[in-house]
Amino acid sequence: MPLLVPAAAFGRDAAPDDRGTDGGPAPVNFIYDGPMFSPRDYLNILHEMDRADPIEIDYYTNGGVTEALEDEFARITGKEKAIYLPTGTMANQLAMKVLNGEDTKVIVPDNSHIFRDEADAAQSVHRLRLVPLGKGKPYYELDELKKEIDYINRNEVFKSGLGTVVIENPIRRADGTVIPFETIKEITSYCRQQGYRLHLDGARLHIASAYSGIPVAEYASLFDTVYVSLYKYLNAGSGAILCGEAELIAQMPHQIKILGGSMLRAWSNTAMALHFLKGVDERWEQISKTGSRLISELNKLDGLRISPVENGSNVYDMSLAKEIDPGKLADYLHASHHISLRPAEESGLVKFKLNETLLSRSVEEFIVAWEAGLEQARG
Repeated sequence: MPLLVPAAAFGRDAAPDDRGTDGGPAPVNFIYDGPMFSPRDYLNILHEMDRADPIEIDYYTNGGVTEALEDEFARITGKEKAIYLPTGTMANQLAMKVLNGEDTKVIVPDNSHIFRDEADAAQSVHRLRLVPLGKGKPYYELDELKKEIDYINRNEVFKSGLGTVVIENPIRRADGTVIPFETIKEITSYCRQQGYRLHLDGARLHIASAYSGIPVAEYASLFDTVYVSLYKYLNAGSGAILCGEAELIAQMPHQIKILGGSMLRAWSNTAMALHFLKGVDERWEQISKTGSRLISELNKLDGLRISPVENGSNVYDMSLAKEIDPGKLADYLHASHHISLRPAEESGLVKFKLNETLLSRSVEEFIVAWEAGLEQARG
């Protein structure tokens, strides 16, 4: 298992450099997909890694540990090649651009990162027209896709071409919903028959794999390109990996350069990601099992209920009895036990997210902390 140096204790209003230096237990957060290391912890991990096995430097992301990471992701996804990019947005955008060729339209999920969180880059930079599907739903299904394609074909006089169909899995804006694998297979099979290219925004793909039981390579086999984030749970400071056919990936360095994304050195990101990539599937299997047991025990406490999301992964809904103040609970857990919670939403729900920090303590320790916290937060 990779080094589990204590992470930053992000509390309700905690600063990123709050590391629990008073000798308390390792910080745990139920906020993120990973530990979110402080600068000091990040540097300490790199230092220990370099002492154990010197980190090989890259040059404009060629060679060294960056190439080693790319080769490992190509192996994991079963693709011919992989390439490092500075951001997930660039990975998604360049995948669509290159896959689409001279076509102008791309079908995307309405609630996807591409459609909602990438500042209309597809339209303003790459002259692509995004066609959203599945409004108000976690994901779209094959019937919706067929209807939209038929609508486009019947109603556009000057045909500009649909080139690519995108799926995001798991879905960030749907609280980590994992799309049923049969649904993905139906969509991708149809697209193959029709000649459409396929891109998977798999920023958190290992999490989807842990909760669905579908291997990463099996997901990846259904798509032309696959993007995976390096910082969600692989703990890099930033970065993304895009995997696909060698001929397609070979076009990416030039595209990265003209968008200003070339980097002299990426080793501090890629070394960290490669380190935490080792054993990631086993850790997430353990996170899933330990998390299920923890939630089962927490649900036995008076005034607390943690509920799964339909087709969910590592994100849950936590609700509290009216007499329990969520702010007081979060403050107590953070100050006394280095356990951090997300602030409550207007509805009172608290999004409760599992990650590897929970593996640093026993379920019994958590229960003791929460029992005291609930008592402190009542009335």
